[in-house]
Amino acid sequence: MLLREHIGAWLAHRRRRRPAKRPVIDRDPPNRYILMIERYLPRRVGVAATLAILFGSAGFGIVRGGHVEEFTTALSDTRNALANAAGFRITTVGINGRKQLSQDEVLAIGGVTGRSSLLFLDAETVRDRLKANPWIADATILKLYPGRLQIDIVERTAYALWQENGRLSVIAADGAVLEPYVSRRFLNLPLVVGKGAAPRARDFLALLDRYPQVRQVTKAAIFVGERRWNLRLKDGLDIRLPENDVGNALAALSKLDKDEKLFSRDIVAVDMRLPDRLVVQLSEEAGKARDELFKDKKSKKKPGDSA
Repeated sequence: MLLREHIGAWLAHRRRRRPAKRPVIDRDPPNRYILMIERYLPRRVGVAATLAILFGSAGFGIVRGGHVEEFTTALSDTRNALANAAGFRITTVGINGRKQLSQDEVLAIGGVTGRSSLLFLDAETVRDRLKANPWIADATILKLYPGRLQIDIVERTAYALWQENGRLSVIAADGAVLEPYVSRRFLNLPLVVGKGAAPRARDFLALLDRYPQVRQVTKAAIFVGERRWNLRLKDGLDIRLPENDVGNALAALSKLDKDEKLFSRDIVAVDMRLPDRLVVQLSEEAGKARDELFKDKKSKKKPGDSA
């Protein structure tokens, strides 16, 4: 009896010490969150997210495939077509101030085409494109709804021809290169030659205009060493002008031709770079004639004559 009680007490003690079974915890399967999202978010959000993914994928493909420009052009054409259909087609274009450029050239430079609509035309962009052209100094763009476009431009004037490294260009008075020389309508423009001559041409040619005796026989003005000018006359005579006091040198040159017929003499160069003298270089034929003249004078000199 005593042994049975002891065994019962031991079994009861073992049962109290045995750890209780841990409860099984549901770890929330993944689809539980999906169910929560579907419960609390509107159905339209899912549609919007799907569209965003589709458009994002399409955009990535356009960029990755290098079709951005084509896509932009197609989008612009589409919205312009809709605007034109709504009554905003450009039906009248007025262009004022053009002399060298044609109407088609102005429109092409500004990016205005037959597909453009007045509604979506960016006037500032058109103006910037026009001003980027060297012929156009300024431009004003007016959009007059529903279908009139007014373009007023200020053109630069062809002022001179500029030659450097064998290339001949038409330049404006401020030295801006307008275009390569290809049209004979610019044949009568004055010619300046040399590096740095373009921006300095206006001041020098204006000074040269004050001495028509020299200007009318000048073929080209040559900028030497980016510091002084030479003149090449139509008959090939070279005039080497000083770096400073050019006006006085031109005045003296004009007086010499008027009084001494300098430009008609058999010479190839006149050097005026030294302030206190003028050096004249004879042609080869004139030099030989001068030498022969001195020989004749020496041979005719009698013995005993003073030197």
